[in-house]
Amino acid sequence: MADGAGAALAGRRRDPAATTSGIPRRLRGDVLIAAVAAVFTLLQLAFVHPGMGLGWDETVYVSQVTAHHPAAFFSAPRSRGVSLLVAPVASWSSSTELLRVYLAVLSGLGLYLALRAWKGLFPARVLATAGAFFATLWVTLFYGPQAMPNYWVAIGALVCVGAFLRCRQGLSGRAALWEVVAGAALMAWMRPTDAVWVTLPLLVLVLVRRHWLLLLALAGGLAAGGVEWVIEAYGWYGGFGERLSRASEIQGGLGWNIAVDDQMRSLGGRGLCRPCTGSMPHPVVTLWWVVLPAVAVLGVVVAVRARRAARTVIPFACAVTAALPYLFMIGYAAPRFLQPAYALLAVPVAGALWHLVGTARGRWRPVVAPLVALALAGHLAVQFAVLVGTVDRNVASREDWARVAGELHRLGVRPPCLITGHESIPIGYYTGCSSGATSGNNENTTAAEIVDTARRIPVAAVTGPGGTPPGYARDWAPHRIADLSIRVAPRE
Repeated sequence: MADGAGAALAGRRRDPAATTSGIPRRLRGDVLIAAVAAVFTLLQLAFVHPGMGLGWDETVYVSQVTAHHPAAFFSAPRSRGVSLLVAPVASWSSSTELLRVYLAVLSGLGLYLALRAWKGLFPARVLATAGAFFATLWVTLFYGPQAMPNYWVAIGALVCVGAFLRCRQGLSGRAALWEVVAGAALMAWMRPTDAVWVTLPLLVLVLVRRHWLLLLALAGGLAAGGVEWVIEAYGWYGGFGERLSRASEIQGGLGWNIAVDDQMRSLGGRGLCRPCTGSMPHPVVTLWWVVLPAVAVLGVVVAVRARRAARTVIPFACAVTAALPYLFMIGYAAPRFLQPAYALLAVPVAGALWHLVGTARGRWRPVVAPLVALALAGHLAVQFAVLVGTVDRNVASREDWARVAGELHRLGVRPPCLITGHESIPIGYYTGCSSGATSGNNENTTAAEIVDTARRIPVAAVTGPGGTPPGYARDWAPHRIADLSIRVAPRE
């Protein structure tokens, strides 16, 4: 007989990629990760106010490419990747809202492409889970629409490691090699030193296994992304070693320094924990961070037992090396520093979660599955609570800078002008002025140059709470703006 149960079974065998909805499984996987990326973009726009003003570091990066503000001092640790990333909008528009929307959409697209780099290595549901886990961390949602480098290092890490694994398994041919180049270049473009730490296990592996083509792709990508930073080192800092030394000095001197507790203190929503003092956040806020490595290790164990160790062990190893300098070599903390590690750990974490909730026969575990779902729901509640509080605090602090700028305009400090002293970089950006510092990490001028500048354009010296005005400004007219003392140079 041509019909009946046997014919139906034969029909299914002829088209194993088809689903009951008529959508090929390959396309269904694309739709799933695209949905995760789209929801990520929408959550950014909903929770991180597009009108939230630019932060301190953002003003530095954006000012390099905008015609509406003087370029702020660009210190040794920074790289030009973020400035070039925002240039398509910031070069012609001063709208913060437009920039936020642009970056939110771009970050969603980046997440989609990063997850696609892992196709063929894991089922679509595992990739979507990994993407959803990373995308719903408060630090990912908060920094996705911001002009900051760490999220993009994380995206580059996912692309590079995923494509690297596909190359090792002979998937996608030359295309995967070019993705390795692109991922490594993106990381080095944003933060060259982070790129080296992330790719360290990959470089060791290709050298041991003598995969020369992969070595060329990795080295070529790192060189392509980092060449501008190296050229700038010789042009501005006296050489590569000198720039590294200055960068280390600005970061407090890199060396053995346990910062695990500092990172935990920053989990409550502190953008920069320097110095990192005060009490720890509530244990419910830090619990996920303590559990995360344990779940990732479980994912590695599951993969080893299933004889597919490499595709899980390698991203785990890259996550460990990415986190090492920020956990054990720096004297302060910022939650965004660990974004590349979180992104890479999301892969073994997703594998572990699916192992916990389902059996080998594809059935749900009746007790464990609801418990895992409940734990994830609590995790999401904590992440969004921290996110809302962090956004509110940052909106308020950036509005303070805008108010100070408004008062400075009222006092006659308008472009072209110069702001020096306390928080001179963000206040200068909001005022439309250049910023100057005679000491510290952003030193770029002298007292004599400031006094000379005051003869030509408006200059204001800002003193923070409890501070004393600089010697060159003690005779300038004092004004009080909130808790700041502002001294405006007299015009001759």
